[in-house]
Amino acid sequence: MVKMSHGPRAGSRMKMTKRVKDRGLPPVTRFFKNFEVGDLAAVNIEPSIHNGMPYHGFQGLTGRITGKQGECFFLTVKIGSVRKEVLAAPVHLKKIEGR
Repeated sequence: MVKMSHGPRAGSRMKMTKRVKDRGLPPVTRFFKNFEVGDLAAVNIEPSIHNGMPYHGFQGLTGRITGKQGECFFLTVKIGSVRKEVLAAPVHLKKIEGR
């Protein structure tokens, strides 16, 4: 038997797959999105860009921007009663209009 892979992208085949029409690199403007502390954002992983990619378990979750580290942003996400911090590049985040 072959040992199961436990890498960072294990079990993410459907999450990390694009539709045929969407394949390739995203527009350049998605790399330079700017967020302010307190903004709402959702994790929307761009599979063609590996730098700054958060763990695939956070795909689709929404949280608040709490800080910045280099080019990436800290996003605080609540999972159940636990708050977790996600470090992600702006290309993997989607701004959400709200409070």
